Amino acid sequence: MLRIGLIGTGGFSKMHARILSGMDDVQVVAVCGTSLAKAEAFALACGIGSSYESLDDMLDGERLDAVYILVPPMSHGEYEMKLIARGIPFFVEKPLGLNTEQPEQIRNEISKQSLITSVGYHFRYTDTVDLMKQLLKERPIGMLTGKWMGSMPQVAWWRDQSKSGGQFLEQSTHLVDIMRYCVGEIDEVYAMYGHQVIHKQYEGVTVPDVGTVTLKFKSGVIANISNTCVLPDGVGKTGITCYTQQGILEWDPDRLTMIEAHETTIRHKKVNPYVVENEAFIYALKTGDTGRILSDYADAFKTQQVTVAALESAKSGLPYRFN
Repeated sequence: MLRIGLIGTGGFSKMHARILSGMDDVQVVAVCGTSLAKAEAFALACGIGSSYESLDDMLDGERLDAVYILVPPMSHGEYEMKLIARGIPFFVEKPLGLNTEQPEQIRNEISKQSLITSVGYHFRYTDTVDLMKQLLKERPIGMLTGKWMGSMPQVAWWRDQSKSGGQFLEQSTHLVDIMRYCVGEIDEVYAMYGHQVIHKQYEGVTVPDVGTVTLKFKSGVIANISNTCVLPDGVGKTGITCYTQQGILEWDPDRLTMIEAHETTIRHKKVNPYVVENEAFIYALKTGDTGRILSDYADAFKTQQVTVAALESAKSGLPYRFN
């Protein structure tokens, strides 16, 4: 029986706890929260035996085979380093943090002991993304465009640039990651961010509410990702469009549409990627075979580098080029 601990008591913790509880030979045995009251309430709601407000106490009090780190961007770093020091595998939700310095240190420490890790870029596990990746291998690509157009999440830390890192780092990172997964590595980033309306609507907003980022891949392919959080709830679009010599591929979280000269084909998503990513991590813990994990910490760090580079470019007004 694998014994799993959770760090965090938010919505993603509930989702992962529910998925894990439905797996054979897996038990979520403990949760750590920012307060004991939050941890106890979460444990009671999710049927978890033990609750803690300190990670050290949880690690001292439990025998854990792995830990899920499910916290906001500003809270990363200390948790990962403590788990590495004890040799405990971990699953961590994206993004990896607010910068590249700390994640790079974590990546380097992981590499010293070949620790099993997985990062929650769950779209990689969608069958439609897998199909898009295969098709793009066979088709000369002209360019890609991406969009993450929605409303501002109603949690206080998200509207604070120093805590969330902004929309491109916190949300559009998924689009960067899918493009990297399907097309390859990126060597140049140029970004423009703006503050249009949200700061007038809510107090304490320091994140840009619009942005557009141009990416150049090592292969020469050009892409653009635009995002906004100015829309009302329930209105928005998220997706990637690929322009190729054979036609257009339009991906969104629910489907892949293939538009060719005389035919349009739609493939709907058939799997729950959150379930598949959890299955891949648990399989690796049981067998030592990490082949089903599509985004480990080292790979996710490359996506982190791109999103942080976009922030640096927006600040400087200049393109950011990787060495």
